[in-house]
Amino acid sequence: MAFQSLLLLIVFLIVLFLFAYPLGLYMVKVAEGKIIYGFGWLIRFEKWFYRLAATSQDVVMSWKTYAMSLLIFNVIGVFAVYGFQRLQNWLPLNPQNFPSINPDLAFNTAISFVTNTNWQSYSGEETMSYLTQMVALTGQNFFSAATGMAVLFALIRGFRSHSMETIGNFWVDLTRSILYVLIPLSTVLAIALMSQGVIQNFSPYKQAQLIDPIHYTQMKQAIEGNLVAESYNIESQTLAMGPVASQEAIKLLGTNGGGFFNTNSAHPYENPAPLSNFLQMLAIFIIPVGLCFTFGVMVGDRRQSWAILGAMLLIFVVLVMSIFHAEQQEDPGLTALGLDQSYTPLQSGGNMEGKETRFGISASTLFASLTTSASCGAVNSMHDSYYPIGGMIPLVFMQLGEVIFGGVGAGLYSMLIFAILAVFISGLMIGRTPEYLGKKIQAYEMKMASITVLITPILVLVGTAIAVSFQAGKVGVANPGPHGFSEILYAFTSAGNNNGSAFAGLLTNTPFYNTLLAIVIWFGRFGMIVPVLAIAGSLARKKRISINVGTMPTHGPLFILLLIGTVILLGILNYIPALALAPIIEQLQFLTR
Repeated sequence: MAFQSLLLLIVFLIVLFLFAYPLGLYMVKVAEGKIIYGFGWLIRFEKWFYRLAATSQDVVMSWKTYAMSLLIFNVIGVFAVYGFQRLQNWLPLNPQNFPSINPDLAFNTAISFVTNTNWQSYSGEETMSYLTQMVALTGQNFFSAATGMAVLFALIRGFRSHSMETIGNFWVDLTRSILYVLIPLSTVLAIALMSQGVIQNFSPYKQAQLIDPIHYTQMKQAIEGNLVAESYNIESQTLAMGPVASQEAIKLLGTNGGGFFNTNSAHPYENPAPLSNFLQMLAIFIIPVGLCFTFGVMVGDRRQSWAILGAMLLIFVVLVMSIFHAEQQEDPGLTALGLDQSYTPLQSGGNMEGKETRFGISASTLFASLTTSASCGAVNSMHDSYYPIGGMIPLVFMQLGEVIFGGVGAGLYSMLIFAILAVFISGLMIGRTPEYLGKKIQAYEMKMASITVLITPILVLVGTAIAVSFQAGKVGVANPGPHGFSEILYAFTSAGNNNGSAFAGLLTNTPFYNTLLAIVIWFGRFGMIVPVLAIAGSLARKKRISINVGTMPTHGPLFILLLIGTVILLGILNYIPALALAPIIEQLQFLTR
């Protein structure tokens, strides 16, 4: 592993925590409904949105009402995004005159963006109009991220409340998260990205003349059946335009991940420079890390924040160091040809396939780790081109349940479910009723927690099994063998965990994959949110228990290790057989070729 990789990781983490801590304290005020200094002028807009939702800041909801409001809002979002795509041909801001989107792709995209997954079975610059990108898709980037924050706020209220039937107001949490967190941060980041060269315009696509025309010959089959040579002469190139910076900002801050361009953050108009890349990496993690500090303040014990962060950080650093090491290795096949792939001051060495030279291995693999641990899904390199073990690390990040910092709101409420499971296991070991943050963890909470940790592996493994069992699923595999299985497993892992990144060698823009992946995405999101809200409601009704000599501390190193063990055992154990059939066996083949 290069020293540059280690230095980048250290600098990134230092800068991240310097910004995330004050943001976390700020978000406490947002969650608690306090007036935000400097944003008083937004109160009139806030109240207008409450009137639109027929509610007010004083109205509170039971967990069932909260969940119903959330589901209704998101179902409306699906229909809205679907409608924008199906009517795209007749709507304005379509300078390239793109046709309307076919039903199965529109269905997949609508569910994908509403659920914060942003799985893309299409090329953005060749498919979506500016209006669709800017209003339908970018709008859902805000709404889906705010939905995750709202669920987390509700769960935290469940922990800190006692003998109450309510967990807050979904419409208030949604509105305040957007107005006071997501929009201000997105505005600042969009301006910063534009300063680095990310484009923001409504111009039609440009035609640029090539300095050196490209000439090539391609063999094609003639009508008679014989192969004939056809010559091509390319003298110009189409340069896609569009409102990229505004979408790019919330794509990262909201851990959404859907890119304006097909190559996402590897595209020079979307991520042109090392500084823009660093800002994008920072944006992916800043809200998830900040929310950990928010959690500690709201439950009245900041040590709980550091315990959760400690568990997340230990797993993250180990896996990041592993991917740094894996991608820095030499390819045995190229070594046999006498090619020098070692790291030197003059070359990055290692596996540069699918990576941008302006980022190199260090920034590419760190970005890959961030985007898959945070359920973001944005990419600045092609994960499909990583070495087998290098490609397995993003898979593992997702299969852990997207709890290593995770998505905005979603990552922390998922980790808190694992914390509940950890204290339950420890309670069984010492023969006492398990409790967490002063609340007894009983049968109902365990039933709901079990649903949350089981539903995603079931969706992923059953979806993968269906895909490899039917011809409609196998026809999309361009790389047969272990890697082809890895591509299918990655697709359903990404969908079930609401990540959105892909091993892009798999052809998924088919009715089979668009429909099946959309189903997995939907239940992967809301099959987890509803049980989490049920736990929040149950905890809110409980009385707070005083700490006594038999209470297990949940802020010390012992609990951190127990939490890490719970995440690893329950998060990854389900996938060991599948991983053995895919990246592990591929790595063995790779080493012996």
